[in-house]
Amino acid sequence: MITTTIKKFVGRLFGPTVAGGPLRIERERHGIDRRNVSRHAIKVCEVLRQHGYEAYIVGGAVRDLIVGLEPKDFDVATNATPEQIRPLFRRARIIGRRFQLVHVVFGQEIIETSTFRAPANETQETDEHGRILRDNVFGSQEQDAARRDFTMNALYYDPHTEEVIDYHNGVQDLKKRQITMIGDPIKRYREDPVRMLRAVRFAAKLNGTIETSTRQPIRTMAGLIENVPASRLFDEMLKLLTCGHAMDCLRQLRNEGLHHGLLPLLDVVLEQPGGENFVEQALERTDARVRAGKGISPSFLFAALLWRLVDARWKQLRAQGEHTMPALVQAADSVLDEQTEKLAIQRRFSSDMREIWFMQPRFERRQGKTAYRMIEQPRFRAACDFLQLRAAAGEFDSVLAQWWMDLANADDATRAEMIEDTARLPRESGSGSGSASGSGSDSGFASESGERPARKRRPRRRRSGGGGGGGRGGDNSGNAGPTPADGA
Repeated sequence: MITTTIKKFVGRLFGPTVAGGPLRIERERHGIDRRNVSRHAIKVCEVLRQHGYEAYIVGGAVRDLIVGLEPKDFDVATNATPEQIRPLFRRARIIGRRFQLVHVVFGQEIIETSTFRAPANETQETDEHGRILRDNVFGSQEQDAARRDFTMNALYYDPHTEEVIDYHNGVQDLKKRQITMIGDPIKRYREDPVRMLRAVRFAAKLNGTIETSTRQPIRTMAGLIENVPASRLFDEMLKLLTCGHAMDCLRQLRNEGLHHGLLPLLDVVLEQPGGENFVEQALERTDARVRAGKGISPSFLFAALLWRLVDARWKQLRAQGEHTMPALVQAADSVLDEQTEKLAIQRRFSSDMREIWFMQPRFERRQGKTAYRMIEQPRFRAACDFLQLRAAAGEFDSVLAQWWMDLANADDATRAEMIEDTARLPRESGSGSGSASGSGSDSGFASESGERPARKRRPRRRRSGGGGGGGRGGDNSGNAGPTPADGA
């Protein structure tokens, strides 16, 4: 009797899960504190249960709660269909083509609610490479667990009983920080090549390893990434760069050969003199902001990743005799054109990247109206942060970079005082990269030495006093002036 009881307990703890039913892991063993779970996600589960449906919190939120991380969002899985879910909530909408699901909205929080799905079969629509195009075949919870990509993502948390339901030993793999594919990795990567990127991201995020059979096919199948829609690739790339371990992700992408389908210029960037150091500093600062819970600008990230290549082409064009700003515009255009062949950076982000890059030469001058014009630019703060990065990499004067940062952080009165103080400094002419002039139109381009040619002042022409009875003439400002009739 005692022996049988012990065997049952050990079987529930470590044994095969699907054949004998899933593991039901109590709170004391999985360690999830219900207070850390979104109350809105719990509310969705409660409403669905009240109407006779099953509902569980699933996926990344359960994974992160078990390892002690704060989830970014919460998803719910249920046996109710999208059409059955939507009427139960005041603010809910059905979205998606390939995966149809429901967004339940609570103020700023969206709870993504999906129906249990069945694994892929021969009748589902795929492209010529085996990638699933539509996947709205509903199934049971067990089938839904088998359809998910990795064992650690096939976990279901029941907020009512506070149990974690585990069909594929996901908790055990999670404790070992091991990324393990459910099913045949080759077949699963063909169904959705993005799973290769997710494996790399999870390994970096959890400081873990990819299980051998899960990792082996990645290098040979990396080319399938090119068949994924550009918008989905861009979203996954953002997740890679904002997971808090961006540099580790990039290194693993290069090791597995996956970066060719995402950042085809990455090899060239990192091989530039100081290129790896510059990218590493940018991503370390990004990771620090992620860990501190601060916001991240995708424009800034991609501007930093591609800057060394833009800078190299800029210098090359200037050496060939091109003026500073036209050379920078050409360099930026060529780099972005090459990059977007693989990963389409959204126009709003590429536009911001250009502004950040194009403001860099203008930081070399701070006298006159230049500083005021810079402050008024929408991307001034982002460009200023980018300047700090360049100064840390040794490609810009650190003292001048700090002055601009102090100006960005100052109030209006202090700014006016700082700018007034620059009038007593020797006139700045730039360091060779060129800058916009402190006076005149911002659209003008500096010469290769960083200075504009001196303008000749036209002499003021006095108005003739003849005619009109010898009345007094005046200048354009309305102030009376001497005329020949006055004996001037």
